Amino acid sequence: MAIQDPQARIEQYISKMPSLPTSVTKIMEICNNPATSPADLNKVISLDPVLMGKVMKLINSAYYGLSQEITSLVRAIIMLGINTVKNLALSTAVLGSIGKSSAFQALNMDGFWRHSLCVGATSKLIAQKRSIDKKILEEYFIAGILHDIGKIPLNYVLAEDYVAAMSISDRDHIPLYQSEKQSMGIDHGDVGTMIGKSWKLGGEILDAISYHHKLEGYEGKHQDILTTVVMANYFANAFEIGFSGDRYPERVPPSVIERLGTSIDYLEEIEEKVTEEIEKARIFLKLAV
Repeated sequence: MAIQDPQARIEQYISKMPSLPTSVTKIMEICNNPATSPADLNKVISLDPVLMGKVMKLINSAYYGLSQEITSLVRAIIMLGINTVKNLALSTAVLGSIGKSSAFQALNMDGFWRHSLCVGATSKLIAQKRSIDKKILEEYFIAGILHDIGKIPLNYVLAEDYVAAMSISDRDHIPLYQSEKQSMGIDHGDVGTMIGKSWKLGGEILDAISYHHKLEGYEGKHQDILTTVVMANYFANAFEIGFSGDRYPERVPPSVIERLGTSIDYLEEIEEKVTEEIEKARIFLKLAV
């Protein structure tokens, strides 16, 4: 008997999604240890030829533009940084599992990923402007890229319902997550949370996925990354960089602007820089799949 309840269908889909590869799980585990060294990562990545190839391809790509080829894995890890390697491994796993073109039934794949890259790149630029520790800048980047990941199962499993949700959003001039909830009883933040918990994603990534439309109710410890992603997401939607299905996003709460010490005017000023970063990030994303 076919399952009719939208949430049950999504839960069934997520339950059948493949787990993260053991090597990726191990990488995330050791990278969350402050005492982790490049040698620790080298031991794990050396056992995964595919991931090892991606790390070497990334360090020698136009993304970094080095004049001399790097052939040592340890040196590549040192130059890339532990968080970048972790996020490459994570992106490889996530995009390999649910980022394929066949999953995009209602949303346009290119538009969706351009929006996601914009949020990732803008989050990182805002963090740089605020002199956030360079060691964790990539956390802002990956949280931005993955914030809307819950939309993929929704528009794959419930394609017709998702088209209807976008139509309601356009007709009533309301944010998409509200029309999702209205028409399907579940929104992309809910679905993203299921995925994040299933894959045991890092706390800052999971919080950005779960709370980027529920900021006022957030009481966790990743407020800075979350508010940055909220600001970057509004910018991407308002300036129509890519398309995530959300033509009527909520305005950014004053508390976000106050916390970040930035404004829409600042984001407008860096639009050209954001576009440059998106093109660089495309290389990163391409290398991850």
